[in-house]
Amino acid sequence: MTAAAAPHSCPAHLPADHPPVATGRIGVLLVNLGTPDGPDVQSVRRYLKEFLSDKRVVEIPTLLWQPILRGIILRTRPKKSAHAYAQVWGPEGSPLAAITAGQARALQARLGDSVIVRHAMRYQNPAMGAELDALLAAGCERILVAPLYPQYSGATTASALDALADWIKARRRLPALRTLPPYHDDAAAIGALHADLAGQIGALSFVPDVLLLSYHGMPERTLHLGDPYHCHCRKTSRLLAAAFAQSHPGLRVETSFQSRFGRAKWLEPATDTTLVELARGGTRKVAIAAPGFSADCLETLEELALRGKDDFIAAGGTDFAALSCLNTSGAGMDLLEAIVRRELAGWIEP
Repeated sequence: MTAAAAPHSCPAHLPADHPPVATGRIGVLLVNLGTPDGPDVQSVRRYLKEFLSDKRVVEIPTLLWQPILRGIILRTRPKKSAHAYAQVWGPEGSPLAAITAGQARALQARLGDSVIVRHAMRYQNPAMGAELDALLAAGCERILVAPLYPQYSGATTASALDALADWIKARRRLPALRTLPPYHDDAAAIGALHADLAGQIGALSFVPDVLLLSYHGMPERTLHLGDPYHCHCRKTSRLLAAAFAQSHPGLRVETSFQSRFGRAKWLEPATDTTLVELARGGTRKVAIAAPGFSADCLETLEELALRGKDDFIAAGGTDFAALSCLNTSGAGMDLLEAIVRRELAGWIEP
């Protein structure tokens, strides 16, 4: 959270004994997925219970799913996940929480006192409802809710909007609301990703043969049910591949999907399988990036950077680099400022 200027005071025409009314402000709420409060088993169990109980995330009937979740998954998975979180946890907490907070501070500095910028997580803390209440209390009569998911998915963007809808239903006084649309094919997004990734590749001690673009996986059935996520990911990859064809003509750009969970068929090809197949097929130098994530998190720093590297090297690869997400980089903040200003058009000066 970053505070801006104090809210406007109670209008002068109100009676002197009228309670103070904060009014006239504009708010932006950056929203990301969520993170445990700590890298311990209890915190991870609490986070997983909330996350995996979301019907947008697990589309299995409650009567079938909850016994599995409570009787098996929440008894076994938290310990393994806590160990993974402990490997990436920093002084400011989880990377996702620290980076998203940094993005909010940086955006506040760029937008100035005309807007109050806060951040929230869909699951756990800081909670969306509490942060929306804080913006309302600060006098925000217009709020942009900005889910930081470039590619739309029912399990991410729609879930964040569900939480927004729940907040709306429980409040009497409501602001005017806007939401940030997906930006998977936005020219500014592709330009920022290309520039940032190209810079990181140029700083490596080796020249990669392949740039593997890894996106978070989803069950394949979501594609057949009409979720545009797979198509959005593929379009991001096509546009990035076209940009790299101009700047790095010898670089192969491939796409994969990570973080499979359960026995259902997931979007393919799988990232872990792809890394092994690349190495066994003779590819020795790989750089991997995650253009579906706006901030580094467990899935990029542990699953890709650590386990992905182990898989690739064990299968015969020699050089591996996990590239950072846009995070609070110059390119990343230029993009975030551009898309937020665009969605605030008419509310603030260009």
